[in-house]
Parts: sequence; structure tokens; C-alpha cells
Amino acid sequence: MTTQHDSLADLSDRSREIFRLIVDSYLETGEPVGSRTISRHGGLSLSAATIRNVMSDLEELGLLEAPHTSAGRQPTERGLRLFVDGMMQIGDLSQEERQDLEARMRVEGRELGSVLETVSNTLAGLSQGAGLVLVPKLEKQIKHLEFVPLGPGRALAVLVDTESSVENRVIELPLGLPSSALESASNYLNARLAGRSLEEARVDIETEIKTRRAELDDLTKTVVEQGIAQWSGAEAGSPDQLIVRGRSQLLKDVKAIEDLERIRHLFDDLEAKENLIKILELAKQGEGVRVFIGSENNLFSLSGSSVIARPYMNAQEQVVGVIGVIGPTRMNYARILPMVDFTAQLLSRTLG
Repeated sequence: MTTQHDSLADLSDRSREIFRLIVDSYLETGEPVGSRTISRHGGLSLSAATIRNVMSDLEELGLLEAPHTSAGRQPTERGLRLFVDGMMQIGDLSQEERQDLEARMRVEGRELGSVLETVSNTLAGLSQGAGLVLVPKLEKQIKHLEFVPLGPGRALAVLVDTESSVENRVIELPLGLPSSALESASNYLNARLAGRSLEEARVDIETEIKTRRAELDDLTKTVVEQGIAQWSGAEAGSPDQLIVRGRSQLLKDVKAIEDLERIRHLFDDLEAKENLIKILELAKQGEGVRVFIGSENNLFSLSGSSVIARPYMNAQEQVVGVIGVIGPTRMNYARILPMVDFTAQLLSRTLG
């Protein structure tokens, strides 16, 4: 029975070093690693037989696996996770690389869409993977909201933003609702929405309704809740925009039929985008760089692929989107991770 070891502390120094050498070699070459390759490493004074025994133990622990086409070993997804979280020595960008990224990100006279396209293309070119940018929903500030009665049980919610765009929604209301409730609801919302986006004000309004109900009678509260639900629902249902550049990079290192099948599934998911957007939304919830390896997340159906992602912020230091790189699980994590991190910082600075 395989024992589950989730910490490097469970490995001896010898096992840890052999495991590190195997992962380093695999990430560099993409090929399974044999005991002879490890035994020729100058820092070890171990026989190939001893190394094979250690490799067998690491396989029992679920950290290595042996592909059917080779006698060598390669890390499992679980092994890669252990390596990335606890053993990987993260590199740093050189001064020249930082200056190159800064030059690519200069945005005088350019619109946001053009900047984000540049980010996606840049990440693809530098990482040899596909560059990803989850575009923020640019919510307009509200100027005025009004409820207009349409007849029994219905009203028209009219929303005017600061750019004078007008949107209408029909909402369902209790029969017999007086026009005074519509007017009171309009006044209440306008006092809290003016000059803000609906998303900015929604949480405050919902909290205020729950904690200070005495300020609104039940009928007015119903109108307010229906109006907020109608517009918030529209926002929640609006599609996220995902910019993907560099798909062709993913074809450069295909070595076998299995690789082609994996790339085909990956392209299907890049085309559909739903699962990828869910992963990037998860990255929004944390700070710093997140690494999603293979199928370890049940939202992530991209077999044999990994995502490195980091959120970026606007001038108010609010997370508005995510950038990242997607590629094979044997991507160069140590190099791509600081690249994504620095690019996200540059983008946040630009938006600020």
C-alpha cells in the first residue's frame, strides 16, 4: 500500500537530492530520467543500483512514475506540486529582461485593450507557452436610476450612466404596489449609487438593508432588492473576456502521439475558455502568483498542462483581472513564475 507523504520532511536527504535531480532533468529535457543519468551527476557518490532503489521508493510514495515507453522515471503531478512548493529555487529576471518588459509595456497614447494584447503576446513569446489575460469588466459609473410603473405587477428600471448611456430592465413587483414605493426606492438608490459602479455599491446596499431595515418600509425594500437583483444578475451573467495568444508555441515541443492528443485537448479547452476562466477567477482570490498543476483542480480538465497566474490591480488597488501562462506540466516554473509576477506588477502600475 502506498504511504501518503505530503512533506519534504518525510524524505531523507539522499531521497530529496535524487528527487530534485530527476525533476530538474525532466523539466529541462521533457524526457524520463534513468538511474545511470543520475549516477553520472558529479555531486553524488552512489551506485546506479542504489539510485534505482531510491527511485523505486519515490515511485511508491506517488512522487515518480515510469512511462510505459521508458525504463526511466518522471515526476507525477503530485511530485511536481511538492517540488514547486518546497524545493524549487525561483530565479530572478535580469536587469535587461526587466528593461525589455518595461519597454514593451510603455503605453503612451494606447488604449487598455492594446496594452492587454501586448501583455498576452509578451508572456507567450518569453515563456514559450500561451499567454493569458483575463480582462476586467469595465463597469461604468451610475448617474441616475429610476423606476417607472408599467402596469399591475411590473415596472421599468431605467439606468443612466455618467456617459449618458441608458439601459432598461423590466422587473416583476407585487400587485398593488403604490407609485410612492417606486419613488422612495429610486431616491434611496440614487443617494447611494451616484458616481459609483453598481458592483461597488451593491454590497453596501445589501448590508444596509439587512442591518437597518427600519429606514425602508417593506414595499420599498422589495423594489430596491428587485432592482439590485435585476442589474446584478445582468452583471454576473455577462461573459468574461479572455485574451489568449501564442497557441502555436505549444506545438513546438511535441515529441509523441500522446503529446499531440494532449495539445488537442488543450486547444479545445482554450477555445471553450470556461474552465480556464474559472481557474483564473480562483487566482483572483489570492495574493501573489498561483500555480495550478495538471488535473489537481477538479475545475481544470487540461490533462498534462499547468497554469501560472497572478492577479493585477487598478488605481484603487482592487483586483480587476489576472494574467498568466499555460503550457505543459514540464514548463520552466522557476523562470516563468518571476516573469508573470513582474509583468503583473508592471500592469498594475500602468493601470494606476
